[in-house]
Amino acid sequence: MGTRRRTLGDVMTPPVYLDHAATTPMVPEAVEAMVEQLGRAANPSSLHASGRAARRAVEESRERVAAALGCRPGEVVFTSGGTEADNLALKGLAWARRSQDARRRRLLTTAVEHHAVLDPLEWLATAQDFVVEHLPVDAEGALDLDAVARALAEPDEVGLISVMWANNEVGTVQPLPEVAAAAREHGVPVHTDAVQAVGVLPVDFAASGVEAMSVSAHKVGGPHGVGALVVRRDLELAPLLHGGGQERDVRSGTLDTPAVVGFAVALELAVVRREQHAAHLAALRARLVEGLRRVVPDVVLNGPDAPEWDTRRLPGNVHVSFPGCEGDSLLMLLDARGIECSTGSACSAGVPQASHVLLAMGRDDDAARSSLRFTLGRPSSETDVDAVLDAIGPAVERARAARL
Repeated sequence: MGTRRRTLGDVMTPPVYLDHAATTPMVPEAVEAMVEQLGRAANPSSLHASGRAARRAVEESRERVAAALGCRPGEVVFTSGGTEADNLALKGLAWARRSQDARRRRLLTTAVEHHAVLDPLEWLATAQDFVVEHLPVDAEGALDLDAVARALAEPDEVGLISVMWANNEVGTVQPLPEVAAAAREHGVPVHTDAVQAVGVLPVDFAASGVEAMSVSAHKVGGPHGVGALVVRRDLELAPLLHGGGQERDVRSGTLDTPAVVGFAVALELAVVRREQHAAHLAALRARLVEGLRRVVPDVVLNGPDAPEWDTRRLPGNVHVSFPGCEGDSLLMLLDARGIECSTGSACSAGVPQASHVLLAMGRDDDAARSSLRFTLGRPSSETDVDAVLDAIGPAVERARAARL
């Protein structure tokens, strides 16, 4: 969570970290498992004893990942993270589907996807002559299912549909089962970015009806630089990387055995602890939302506004707009008080543009620029929430005064 400290009198305290949607601290069990593997030098593709031991660690981890995600071990393709998994699914599936039928040039997605989905699709459109269609969402960020039905009216032209399991900015859970059911009727494969959902929502690949699913280790208490694409064995994918033919000839490259092991340990724990963890997050979320509305009465909650726990949203996500403020200014004012949050996706941090998610939900540019995202995690506490509530009032006053 960084080494920066804030001073309260003579007491040094760690920052209040409320950006868990960007990354989470590693759980001790994953650190321990990785450290054990880091002391062993072996390539899991080597045939000698050390190589076989590394391969055994990888395959045991694959089995643990599969059990946690409700899939078969042979459906788990290890990657360097969620972004690579998204790129492999989208490019690999688009190329494979079009090679089977040249008419399959239309790629469907939502207007609120993570840039790890939007940007590869845009590249496919501009460089590979595909046609990308961004399906609309409602004011809460939920996909319009009627738009899905209309887009599937000519299914022979559709290469794929990509719909995230839950939104990384406003926390909206998408109607993925309905999307998968509609696509299945027409033989159109569905990919989902489930990076934000795993560990806080029940995620079962086999039951979901999708054909491909992206996950990332560092969102569930695992290490950076490792993740997986879960993909059905009968689904043809064109590889992005060519080399040694590892990972079903779909993703060549020497696997990072320590990272894979740490990923499996963290994911397994996240799934086992999910219900208790989600309840903890939901209670803190309710406390934070109630407090923000008390301290800043005109604050606007983005995404589903529902009771303490609701299946339409992620339990630890609080995305709010502060009229008359610049989100970047608020972020820095809170950061000076030792409170770390974000204005949206960390992958687009520093880019001076309004959130594409809020714009797609019908908010204007000012509203989109006045927003902050607080995301709670495993170590979050009532003390953290109260620190935000103590700091937000003065921060909003200063941010509004700066715009006059």
